[in-house]
Amino acid sequence: MPTDSTSCTPATAWQTAWLHQPPQPLSGAASGPLAGLRFAVKDNIDVAGWPTTAACPAFAHTPTAHATVVQRLLDAGATLVGKTNLDQFACGLNGTRSPYGAVPNSFDPALVSGGSSSGSAVVVARGEVDFSLGTDTAGSGRVPAGLNNIVGLKPSRGLVSARGVVPAAQSIDCVSVFARTVATAARVLTQIAAPDAQDPYSRELALVRQPWGRRFRFGVPDDLSACDAPSRAAFEQAIAQLQALGGEPVRFTYRPFAEAADLLYESALVAERYAAIRAFFDAHEDQVIEPVRSIVAKGRGYSAADWCEAQVRLQALSQQTRQAWRAFDVMVVPTAPRHAAIADMQADPVALNRALGAYTNFVNLLDHAALAVPASLRPDGLPFGVTLIAPAGMDWPLLELGQRLHHASGLTQGATGEPLPAPEALPLDAPEPRVKLAVVGAHLSGMPLNAQLTERDARLITSTFTSADYRFYALPGTTPPKPGLVRVAPGQGAPIAVEVWDMPLRHYGSFVALIPAPLGIGTLDLVNGERVQGFVCEQQATLGALDITGHGGWRNYLAQAARSAPAATA
Repeated sequence: MPTDSTSCTPATAWQTAWLHQPPQPLSGAASGPLAGLRFAVKDNIDVAGWPTTAACPAFAHTPTAHATVVQRLLDAGATLVGKTNLDQFACGLNGTRSPYGAVPNSFDPALVSGGSSSGSAVVVARGEVDFSLGTDTAGSGRVPAGLNNIVGLKPSRGLVSARGVVPAAQSIDCVSVFARTVATAARVLTQIAAPDAQDPYSRELALVRQPWGRRFRFGVPDDLSACDAPSRAAFEQAIAQLQALGGEPVRFTYRPFAEAADLLYESALVAERYAAIRAFFDAHEDQVIEPVRSIVAKGRGYSAADWCEAQVRLQALSQQTRQAWRAFDVMVVPTAPRHAAIADMQADPVALNRALGAYTNFVNLLDHAALAVPASLRPDGLPFGVTLIAPAGMDWPLLELGQRLHHASGLTQGATGEPLPAPEALPLDAPEPRVKLAVVGAHLSGMPLNAQLTERDARLITSTFTSADYRFYALPGTTPPKPGLVRVAPGQGAPIAVEVWDMPLRHYGSFVALIPAPLGIGTLDLVNGERVQGFVCEQQATLGALDITGHGGWRNYLAQAARSAPAATA
């Protein structure tokens, strides 16, 4: 079927080419939290009795059961009105890679709408449904939102079931939500976020529900070279708006994030694209359009060893990127760095598509949550949006900040011209999970490493003592000087002074990663019988070390050592 711009009409957003007539809407439950809302789903998501094509006619099949996410929405009272067009097999970020026609941008039909969830974004932007479902592997739930002035929620991996979704790269696929307001996206997330034992990548996540508040730090990439001039200016405007909301910008080195993004298509990780449809592709390769065919076929050429090497490289880059997160709470990037004409995209479909994903591809690979929100209209009248990114489990703080930013923009809803409604209260009442941690040495208040606690929003709870089952040593050759705490048999130790801090659970892993051997974190018994996490030491490291148990704590030992030091002579 044709894919040139002549087949680009508003109707191509809807996937009805495979039916003699459009499907009848599926009404949800008579009452429910989403009653009265209408939605659409991308045509790689199963709806019982409706063909699933993934924009490939030869692949079409009619499922007998709804995808888990569709069933949950119907149960919540929403009404499903149709399926939407997409880049074939969800492979692309531009919306032109479909045999059913390119999907035009809702602001200018000569421009790309973004993909692969092109139709899902456009029908929301035009006001034809209240929300829609897309999928997001490399940015497909965000780029179309940015190009059409709507909200695109890319939840944490595994938070929303992908059972009944044709995979693109199954280990990192996410079902995404498009809406004209953050509040609507949040309402939908509340209904669809749930574990699913039938999805191999589903997982239970302890979601943080405490917002960052009125003071926060946001990371800004140091490389904005992918942006054209209007988008660069619009991004600087968005930074200023975040500052007005209480944010402090922190520039960070984008290179390791960009290198991780490159692995998705430029390494053996692309083999997952082939694995997703291998049986069909091997039998019907000629039925897959270009450049999707070449991208998928590329996955055949890698060995299992190549894939292992790519995974190791990804983990190494992940370690590097964790260092950047120590400096800020949330990252902000341009959702799409430019707009592109459909004709130009079809003439140069690989390079221009890659440009659209300059700030998206790393997110799922590095296990982050993301929210694309409209930020402004550029001087040429085209939409510009930013994406807020945070580690997995931070979906609700992203939604809270995203709603503040969206409503501060003064924009209207999508391409409808309708004003934004008043912001809605989000379910952010649950306290943030925290962990208690006892410190005994260089992390005590006023000591050299205490900043490793305070920069992670840790709070001092109390100063107390361990039980009497510990001995304490001054470890030689440590910089800064550090002690070692070792549990011993009852009657052979003494109480040791500690400070008990509590730290947000989201920061605990990065703190533990800083602790060098022979120290580590274990469970300590306090004098009041409470058990908390705390510093412990390998017993082997204390052989030959000075036993300072009699001092009762690190401060006392340091004070005595200072008094005993010989006076300086002229």
